Amino acid sequence: MEIVTPTNESNNANIKTTSSISMSSSINDLLPTTTITEPPQKKLTLLPLIFLIYFEVAGGPFGEEPAVQAAGPLFALIGFLVFPFIWSIPEALVTAELSTTYPGNGGFVIWAQQAFGPFWGSMMGTWKFLSVVINIAAFPILCVDYLERLFPILDSGWPRYVVIFGMIIILALINYIGITIVGYVAVILALVSIAPFVLMICFAIPKIKPVRWISLGQKGVKKDWGLYINTLFWNLNFFDSVSTLAGEVENPHKTFPKALFIAVLFTCLSYLIPLFAVTGSVSVDQSLWTTGFHAEAAYIIAGNWLKIWIEIGAVLSAIGLFQAQLSSSSYQILGMAEIGVLPKIFEYRSKKFNTPLFGILVSVGIVLGMAYMDFEVIIAAANFLYSLGMLLEFASFIWLRRKFPQLGRPFKVPMGLFGLIVMCLVPSAFLILVMAIATKIVYLISGVMTIGGIGWYFLIKFCRTKKLLRFNTNHFEDEE
Repeated sequence: MEIVTPTNESNNANIKTTSSISMSSSINDLLPTTTITEPPQKKLTLLPLIFLIYFEVAGGPFGEEPAVQAAGPLFALIGFLVFPFIWSIPEALVTAELSTTYPGNGGFVIWAQQAFGPFWGSMMGTWKFLSVVINIAAFPILCVDYLERLFPILDSGWPRYVVIFGMIIILALINYIGITIVGYVAVILALVSIAPFVLMICFAIPKIKPVRWISLGQKGVKKDWGLYINTLFWNLNFFDSVSTLAGEVENPHKTFPKALFIAVLFTCLSYLIPLFAVTGSVSVDQSLWTTGFHAEAAYIIAGNWLKIWIEIGAVLSAIGLFQAQLSSSSYQILGMAEIGVLPKIFEYRSKKFNTPLFGILVSVGIVLGMAYMDFEVIIAAANFLYSLGMLLEFASFIWLRRKFPQLGRPFKVPMGLFGLIVMCLVPSAFLILVMAIATKIVYLISGVMTIGGIGWYFLIKFCRTKKLLRFNTNHFEDEE
């Protein structure tokens, strides 16, 4: 088999039809084979990509508070100090190497397919898409929950439902306008939502008592390690989601590693510094450290004006999270169509904005269907599915290094195979722990979704075999 270093950095449009496909492992084998006439596309540059990654993962320190409730200030601080090294950094390194080696919008789907074939590529797509799109559905509800504090009429009933629906549609339209617009909106949202925390830190510094940082929590309060682990996992994952935008990035070979490095550092600091400031300056009952407590802490530290600003910042953060993850899910669908995993119709782009029309419609349709449901169990199931996808992602990374050792990699994690295995084993053990503490209902929901993903793969294979739908060439399927 001839090994060819991938060199295509474009969004893979305007590719001339070819009658045959080489047996190389290059990303060029996996790209669409039809000529598409499109307007010139604006690419993502370094700054907006950094903040898109930031909103894929965090969007600010909102949501870190339950770690203190679960295990006390010391363990919360240790968790947000240590967890990036055992989870976020390995995930970012894997994403940087594979996204620059295979710069297509299929992202992790391409990696799994290159490593293990079409079935596992399809399963990766199912697990990751469902986990992301379920998360997306939570953000409009989070926005309304914060707005409810300012406008009590949004507590329930038709006003709440109308606002949720309208918010989803408006944010989807912004996403439709273009990925570069979304990227620069993310920059603005990040700056505005993080600004009140900068002020809160400044007001908190004179009130800090370092002895509070080493507190193990209130006496008699039992540690909730399940909540603690899930809080860390929830706040510091999804760095790999940006891989589905690789085809939209200007010069991805250089831009991706830089953006991931800066985003990891910025994300970790945006969690740690406010947590040090608040735990050191505020002494309250441990049970009050629920999601949203930072706003209450701002009231204690500086007054009601800062509390309101942080609540507005939380709304803007949720909007940024919605936009970033909707971009990833919609471009994932487009990318899966480009490599022949989904029917060709799903690679259709808006003629005016060059955005993935059907990818956005499918994602938003699912979000609208789930935005009025109870999310506690379903989000836990989404975490379970994400864990399955990440285990497959780490396995794909290791196997591709072993399978194609001479393949040109614009960015390469500077380790041998043994070192890479060790690097991936630590976060993999954590993933298994997350799955092991899941409830029976989570196992059931995740199992049903996984079985549905298996059925979807064979349905698509049947449609391809019988030529019921048009597909781009997928040479992995052709080899079977």
